Amino acid sequence: MSTYAIGIDLGGTTVKAGLVSIDGKILQQISMPTEADKGPAIVAGQIVKAIKKISSPENDKRIIGVGVATPGIVNTDGNTVEAPPNFKGWVSFPLRDSIAEGLGNNIPLRIENDANAAALAEAKFGAGRGKKNFLFVIWGTGVGGGIIIDGAIYHGPHGGAGEFGHGSIDYEGPECNCGNIGCIESYIGQKYLSARAVRYLETRRDSKVWKLVQNDAAKIEPKVLYEAAMMGDKAATEIMTEAGELLGVAISSFMNIMNFDLAIVGGGISAAGDLVFKPMNQRVKKCVMAPLRPIAQVLPAHLGNQAGILGAAGLVMPE
Repeated sequence: MSTYAIGIDLGGTTVKAGLVSIDGKILQQISMPTEADKGPAIVAGQIVKAIKKISSPENDKRIIGVGVATPGIVNTDGNTVEAPPNFKGWVSFPLRDSIAEGLGNNIPLRIENDANAAALAEAKFGAGRGKKNFLFVIWGTGVGGGIIIDGAIYHGPHGGAGEFGHGSIDYEGPECNCGNIGCIESYIGQKYLSARAVRYLETRRDSKVWKLVQNDAAKIEPKVLYEAAMMGDKAATEIMTEAGELLGVAISSFMNIMNFDLAIVGGGISAAGDLVFKPMNQRVKKCVMAPLRPIAQVLPAHLGNQAGILGAAGLVMPE
């Protein structure tokens, strides 16, 4: 008899739930509002509703567990979630216990940070399948990450390992929203990258970017830069190439510290493909220590928007 896991991808606006087979196929998926502005107890209640909605009577006995991928820091107790961004009134909350109480059964239940869950998804079902050690990077609104060591998520002694976006590449660089200076996120996170692009393009009024945004600088974002670059725009290509190089610098530093030879990059901006991955890999090859140069590589993630559900489900699947 086939068995399944339920994966929950908790976002600021939507709770997504998926029924996942052991081989990583999403057999059924539903979504419902998160109601993040009503506090953590209401959010937990929405998760419980999603789990119950996707659990049909014929599947109940075949479900081996529930995993939840959540923003914020998951404490080492595996229960408490601290300070998820964009969740009103949520400082520290026992999410696992609250969900378990709402379910009223003893089904195995695990909670994990969403970037870590996505890293696990790539390890089990995606670009990292068969790889025991790699860095996973999410490049989108911010720059997040997860670390896979010996096929498992590395949490660190306080549960917050993998905050890759807040490693500094310039101690005299711009201030990041985390309070540090020169973080890689403060260069290439979406809003920072857009702001850098606006400054760069102010002296390049002939760029196709201005036509695409109808001269409205507020509309300049990575998607537009990519579109302009694909049209042969030199300035947009230079901006995106630099962003790939900067991420490559940060990745190479991590590889040198950990002696890793693989990084996997996902997230919205990574969809720019070779435009960013080619300069990223070139910079990595240049900056890693000599023994790593023949083997170090950065690969695009495979799972896209499915990574949250698949990673959450993977938390309760057999090794």
